[in-house]
Amino acid sequence: MKFKMAKKIIIKTYKIVFKSILTFVLFIGAYLLGVFAISRITVPAQSVSNPCVEIYILTNGVHTDIVVPAKNELKDWTKLFPYEQTLGKDTNNQLIAIGWGDKGFYLETPQWSELKASVAFNAATGLSSSAIHSTYYAKLKESPTCIKLKIGTNQYKRLIAYIDKTIKLDSDGRSQFIKTKSIAGKNDAFYEANGRYSM
Repeated sequence: MKFKMAKKIIIKTYKIVFKSILTFVLFIGAYLLGVFAISRITVPAQSVSNPCVEIYILTNGVHTDIVVPAKNELKDWTKLFPYEQTLGKDTNNQLIAIGWGDKGFYLETPQWSELKASVAFNAATGLSSSAIHSTYYAKLKESPTCIKLKIGTNQYKRLIAYIDKTIKLDSDGRSQFIKTKSIAGKNDAFYEANGRYSM
C-alpha cells in the first residue's frame, strides 16, 4: 500500500516537473519567435536634407546605448548627467552614451554570466524599476558593435525629446543620481528613470 502511494506521489511529481519545464521552454520559444518576427518589421527611411549631427548606436552584447554629442547648440547633456558624478570627472570627453533599461539588470548584471534568475524574472515581467546608464567617451571607432549615423536637426530634436521623457527628475528638475558600487568604468554613472522594462 505504501509502495503504491509512494509510486503515485513520484509519478505526480514527475508530471508537475515535466509540465513546468515544458511551459518554461514553450514560453521562451514563443518569446524568441516573437523577437525574431517583430525585428523583421521595417519602417520607411526618412530622407535627411542636412545630416549635421553624428550619433552612434553602441552595444556590449548585453545593453545597447545611443551615443550623442555631450553638448551642442541643441542640447547640453552634461547638465543632466554631470561629469562630476563620474569617477573620472573628465570634461574632455565630448560624447555621451545613454542607455535605458531594467535597474536590476544594469546594477547587477555587467556580464551575461552574472545574470541571476530573480533579476531576469523581474526584468521580464516589469516588476522592477528602470534606470539610465550614462557613459562619457572621448571618441569612438566604428565597428560591428558601434555604428555611426548622421541625422538632421529635426531628427535630433525628436531624439532629445524621447530621451528626456525617460529621465526621472526630482522636484528641482534635476536627474536623480544612483550611488552604487556597480560602476563599469571611470566615466559611467546611473540615474533613476521613468517607465518599466519588460519583454
